[in-house]
Amino acid sequence: MGCRMIWLTGCLCIVLAAATRPGPPAVELRRDDTAGRLQAMIDDREAFVYQYAETLDLPHYWPVNSPLGKNMLVQQTEPYPHHRSFWFADTVRLDGGREVSTYNALYTGKETKPKTYGPPFRDHIRHIAFTGMESGEGRAVIDAQLLWEMDGRQAMLEERRHVVVQALGEGEYLLDMTFTLFATGGDVEFVSDDVHYAWPYLRLQTRWSGENGGTITASNGATGQEATNLKAALWIDYSNTVEGETAGVAVFQWPDGQEHRWLTREYGCFGPRRPDDRSGKPFMLKKGESIAQRVGVLVHGGDVKTGRIAERYQQYVEGKRP
Repeated sequence: MGCRMIWLTGCLCIVLAAATRPGPPAVELRRDDTAGRLQAMIDDREAFVYQYAETLDLPHYWPVNSPLGKNMLVQQTEPYPHHRSFWFADTVRLDGGREVSTYNALYTGKETKPKTYGPPFRDHIRHIAFTGMESGEGRAVIDAQLLWEMDGRQAMLEERRHVVVQALGEGEYLLDMTFTLFATGGDVEFVSDDVHYAWPYLRLQTRWSGENGGTITASNGATGQEATNLKAALWIDYSNTVEGETAGVAVFQWPDGQEHRWLTREYGCFGPRRPDDRSGKPFMLKKGESIAQRVGVLVHGGDVKTGRIAERYQQYVEGKRP
């Protein structure tokens, strides 16, 4: 009897422990079409916001918050006011017409005062609709349709954006993102140079940047702008300590069988390039063709070592939870 009681008690303890063990953090999406904002909440705390108002030159993500809730990115800054926190854009030519830069769409707006621009924008990227949305324990999925437009509402490219949000615990999260562009308006030639397109780009606040002690680290161990800029890498991490919190954001290039170089800047901008045969030289998407880019964006605690970025990149590409 005594042994049976001990065994039953042990089983009860195991059951109770399982029942009280915390599950995955809850992910909630709060949509406000009037303001053009989709807020991603993890355990009732804001992780990031997708900005898609009609009055914008292009949709983007801002703020993007650290595990302890500090905003890491800047929505607009000088001397590059067209930088949009976390954005995806390019320069193209439709059916042999003029160059249209959604990357510099800001400057096609109405100049309200020197170096300040507002709607309407002659050229822009416009959010059309959410085509799918779900959220729950540990993850959320956001599907959106966007149009790249010129001269008001002439469509050049249709973009479909697929975002999977994974809550990793302790305030960390991963965005697994696929941007797909379809040449729906005609033949589209990509004419950007090797630097001025966002595939995507992130722009850190100055206090998180290399100018204030932040460290850029590439997958090969190289650090700093000089050693990493326009060099091939699988991922780039940018981390710093701000107000007692050591944290960072890493961008993972999905392995597509080709090398990707990266733009890095000590002032806080970074992001991957397309493969060399489609970066810095013109290439054409014929009507009906598409091109895609998939990246993981990991907001993490710790630096590149304590945040285990190399290990978590490997988990990401293997389809495991980082």
